[in-house]
Amino acid sequence: MMVWAEWWVWGVAAIALAVGEVILPSFVLLGFAIGAGAVALILLVGGPLAVWLGASIPVMALVFAVISLLAWLGLRRWLGVYRGQVKTFDHDINRD
Repeated sequence: MMVWAEWWVWGVAAIALAVGEVILPSFVLLGFAIGAGAVALILLVGGPLAVWLGASIPVMALVFAVISLLAWLGLRRWLGVYRGQVKTFDHDINRD
């Protein structure tokens, strides 16, 4: 089995992305961390599921991308900026 198909590689990537999220808080890296963690979980626990998916790098990358996108959209909806939360100015505050 290739190293990219090992569960611990995806797990290390998930942890590194989660640590990066703490350093650069933007909720982008957290979505990727959730995606990498999900792929690690699929490879660790879901033996038949991983075999059914093919456990090839294109398939795992696609699963990672889809789960990351869904996680990012969910985080944005749950933790994002709400309408009316941002103050906007419709005039120049530096002039009379």
